[in-house]
Amino acid sequence: MLRSSILVAGAVMAALVVLVSGAAAGPAASSAFPVTITTAAGKVTISKKPARIVSLSPTATESLYAIGAGPQVVAVDDQSDYPKAAPKTALSGFTPNVEAIAAYRPDLVVASYDPKGLVSALGRLGIPVVLHGAASNFRGAYQQIRQLGMVTGREAAAARLIADMKARIGKIVRTSRSRAEGLSVYHEVSPDFYSASTRSFVGKVYAALGLENIADAADSAGTGFPQLSAEYIVSSGPDLIVLADTVCCGQKPSTVAARPGWDRISAVRTGSIVRIHDSIASRWGPRLVSFFRAMSSALARL
Repeated sequence: MLRSSILVAGAVMAALVVLVSGAAAGPAASSAFPVTITTAAGKVTISKKPARIVSLSPTATESLYAIGAGPQVVAVDDQSDYPKAAPKTALSGFTPNVEAIAAYRPDLVVASYDPKGLVSALGRLGIPVVLHGAASNFRGAYQQIRQLGMVTGREAAAARLIADMKARIGKIVRTSRSRAEGLSVYHEVSPDFYSASTRSFVGKVYAALGLENIADAADSAGTGFPQLSAEYIVSSGPDLIVLADTVCCGQKPSTVAARPGWDRISAVRTGSIVRIHDSIASRWGPRLVSFFRAMSSALARL
């Protein structure tokens, strides 16, 4: 049986301090420059080790600090809330202001989106951009960390971080899959019942653990994030509910239990409801380990 609230954000974040700090504390081996990588926007060449990085991607910000490139970061976007050492600014990765970004005199910008031709606009100013969109699988997530290591001169540290993540996740999967056999999960992105199917990155976490995802049958459009109905969720009767809308929308076990008809759901009856910080459930960087650990703890209590 799960307690009504298994996890809180602070506990999950604290669990990864050793991983992040350990990766950052090691010696930083410099790559040979110039370095050329291929991203969603094409090939990008970094002529020398960057000293002034602007990150417009919360996931990239976490990865940069985890591989020891934090001292090279001069600014991040307003959604980059982890780690606490990251600088605070009003920059936006969704509605970027090219002039405001350029004012930081960056020699590298990392972004998840390319709104209003951001990459081209910065390129005309001679500022290279690494465009790393949302990873669709674990391999893509590791590749982005590897590329960030290459372009920041932290390639060895990135390789160590990836190896550590793979080892930790592999151990969790090996010990947890047997517990997940025959169990189903509902992942809540928002209280209007948007969920995450196996086509999404977060859905692949559940697939790796061997959980049946109730959103899969409803994702006919293949978006990875179908909107379900309350009736569909109740009739599916998931054994485990994961709330990834605790920060944005204040959802918690008591609000879920109060929904009409939800008292018939197995997860609600047994208190098998996991609260996980929105950011951990929406990013594909180093704290992926925390996500797996949270699910492993939940399965151990079923």
